[in-house]
Amino acid sequence: MTEGPEIWAVADTRRGVENQAIGLAEALARETGGQVHRAVIRDDGYITLPDAENPAIWIGCGRPAIGVAKQHRKNYPHARFIYVQDPRGQYQLFDAIVAPIHDRLARKNALAMIGSPNRLTDARLHTEREEFADRLAELPTPRAAMLIGGPNNRLKMTAAVQNSILERGQWLLEEGYSLMITTSRRTPAPLVRALSSLAENHRCWVYRGEGENPYFAFLGAADLIFVTEDSTNMLTEAAFTGKPVYSLPLHGNPGKFRLLHAALEARDAMRPFLGRIDSWTYEKLDETRRIAKLLANSFN
Repeated sequence: MTEGPEIWAVADTRRGVENQAIGLAEALARETGGQVHRAVIRDDGYITLPDAENPAIWIGCGRPAIGVAKQHRKNYPHARFIYVQDPRGQYQLFDAIVAPIHDRLARKNALAMIGSPNRLTDARLHTEREEFADRLAELPTPRAAMLIGGPNNRLKMTAAVQNSILERGQWLLEEGYSLMITTSRRTPAPLVRALSSLAENHRCWVYRGEGENPYFAFLGAADLIFVTEDSTNMLTEAAFTGKPVYSLPLHGNPGKFRLLHAALEARDAMRPFLGRIDSWTYEKLDETRRIAKLLANSFN
């Protein structure tokens, strides 16, 4: 039996960037029977290489990975080089570029996807839910997950926005839902404190970065999901579940990300919240697998 290819996932330590590179690498490994190895770009610029030598497939994400790709092209001339996101002018450096549709990247070697690659599979959601089963059992159904990001260059979490998010959580508790809330590093501290106060209700679990991360368990256990509109990763991951997803708007103009929101709404994977909870289904969004299949076929 022929062994599958050695696949390197090359990224810095930012969780969102790292997950995109690893997620696509894992999906490609499932399609090709390959093995995934992590190459870490440290904050000081030093690169921790895996034990596996001579990658057959090199997948990078994040700006620091572009500089690494230039060197690794020389070191591993037979490898296929893939970049996730827009490499900003370094298009010929890569054999394939996986970019979100909202980047509107018109290149022969570019593959467009809705959102960003992730590490989700049905098996992973099941495993993560089982891992946190005891804690989840304390939250009676129905359950709602709230995935809270933070401000970026275009969207702001004003005091009014923060109050609206808090009121949504309070309303869900009043409607009989248990709450599973996760915040990010970008979430404003006042909002984190306000949401944490909801945990005084025994039907609310707020994860703020302490201990093991139950994020995937929240996705697996939720009956519906609320997501702030700033995060491509969280919107894409929520839509993977096939469960009702509601957007939590921020203040400002989303710009090109409006294309992402429109694509999710066109698939009925996301709806605006209109003051009531609806029940609906849609074909879950598994763009990571679709892109991995396209790449695997192109390598044959």
